[in-house]
Amino acid sequence: MKTADELRNTLHQIDGQGYKAYKKIKGAYTFSDFSLFIDYVQGDPFATPSRFRLHVAQTVAQFPESLCQNKTRRIALADYLTRQFHLQARKKSKNLGIGKSGLIEIDRPRQAVLERTAATIHDDYLEIRFFLGLPARGRTILGQQAIEMIHDALPALVEKALKFKNLDAPAVQEFVETIEDAEVIRAQLKAHALVSFVANGAILPRKSGINPHPLKNSPISFQTPSAFEVTLERPNAGKITGMGIPLGVTLIVGGGYHGKSTLLRAIEFGIYNHPPGDGREFVVTDLDAVKIRSEDGRAVSGVDISPFINNLPQKQATQVFSTENASGSTSQAANIVEALEVKPTLLLIDEDTAATNFMIRDYRMQELITKEQEPITPFIDKVRQLYIAHQISTILVIGGSGDYFETADHVIAMENFKPYDATQAAKDIAEKYPSERTPEGGGRFGAIGQRVPLAESLNPKTATREVYLKTHDIETIAFGDETIDLSGIEQLVEKSQARAIGHALLYAKSQLIDGKRTVSEITDLLMEEIEKKGLDALTGTLYGDLAYFRRFEWIAALNRLRTLRVQTIRADQNRSDP
Repeated sequence: MKTADELRNTLHQIDGQGYKAYKKIKGAYTFSDFSLFIDYVQGDPFATPSRFRLHVAQTVAQFPESLCQNKTRRIALADYLTRQFHLQARKKSKNLGIGKSGLIEIDRPRQAVLERTAATIHDDYLEIRFFLGLPARGRTILGQQAIEMIHDALPALVEKALKFKNLDAPAVQEFVETIEDAEVIRAQLKAHALVSFVANGAILPRKSGINPHPLKNSPISFQTPSAFEVTLERPNAGKITGMGIPLGVTLIVGGGYHGKSTLLRAIEFGIYNHPPGDGREFVVTDLDAVKIRSEDGRAVSGVDISPFINNLPQKQATQVFSTENASGSTSQAANIVEALEVKPTLLLIDEDTAATNFMIRDYRMQELITKEQEPITPFIDKVRQLYIAHQISTILVIGGSGDYFETADHVIAMENFKPYDATQAAKDIAEKYPSERTPEGGGRFGAIGQRVPLAESLNPKTATREVYLKTHDIETIAFGDETIDLSGIEQLVEKSQARAIGHALLYAKSQLIDGKRTVSEITDLLMEEIEKKGLDALTGTLYGDLAYFRRFEWIAALNRLRTLRVQTIRADQNRSDP
């Protein structure tokens, strides 16, 4: 490992040379308070900034052992430090030339606390991975400015963002304990037969549909109806009371603009822990909850959608259903069945983003269009079967069809963002006014088949590159010549998750997809590898902009690759032709 002075001398020597001379600084260096690793040097000022790492010994950082005593606390502390590093890096970043010259940037956390590669806490040191735009004018190195960035700005960043003595100790403690408390609440859900918990006092409304920050100065705080009241334990802040949503089929009902979808979205993102001040710190949902919606136009490959759709015109098979352009109903059916392959415990559905003809067929329509003429079995006839046969609960936002009252175990009504128990009222109405509709689709949901992906259908090559992988934003992954549309995967919250999923696709193609393993088996192996070795296992390269994802988002991305081809294993058959 070289010294900081040697790095300074190299920068002096290459000052004024062409930009590619910066390659000479790649390597490892010892500074007084940290070790610096320059892993990748950008090729020009407009390219992706250079990749740097800092190692700060615990003897220097001096974080109390209590903040690092378990995995949850280490993830929380790493997230807090990433946020602090980001704030300080913004102050130190300057426009020092063209392109990205002078930029210091880290993978910035948003409103979810995620395990990410940007920061990790080890027993004897902490590691920060970040980007630094090496300064240049034109394509000429600005060596003195680079010295100022590396030898002045970085030590100041370490001092202000990564040493416990210079941080707000009560804020650090609150952050770590809040995340740990949320994680412990989540661990209690199963023992209490719950799928989600919403704490009293939670602030659910967001600034907007695209801004996940809390609505400031909101007078609306959550208060649970007594029928759903549950008290759970927290290791740090003590007992907490709120609304526990039980296993089974739960409806969220109410008038328009009264908070139905707001509640569901809070539950939907309760799979993540949230930082203090978010308002949803103790809105906690089972980790295996999956949001389902319709997605007109998505591709579907070899999915058995026959529990919902059968007897299509032109005799198109639905046991092995493929299309380049799914309708609202077929896409929603595929989304459910694809999720079932990797074993969810809870489905979340909002009628606003669902296909109406997939959700309900009332008795008048049944009279006009007989079942022989209608290939779709609506979800209303399958929702209880999913719970009885496969122990999969469902929470539905329903504002337009009282027929669902007959399927529900629990009904939560929203009025001006306040919940109340409407279960008995809904049951009384269902008894007083029977729907008169005839259940469709048989008496059982049916077994869940499996698919075997074919490796050759995942092609990351382009005409000029062996591997092309690019994450443009949270909604798209460029994979070879294909663009994977992630816009319908609503529980993805950060671009770094999408980027990690892209690398997981490459890893699965090269290491796991063998023409024999099923989607479920591949997914289990992938998540086991990440659990054992971290996200670095996917890449073989030390990236600082990857974040943890669930198996549901990973498999949803694979399913949206338009070139995907599979061999389908129906529940009642051996392997079928691809």
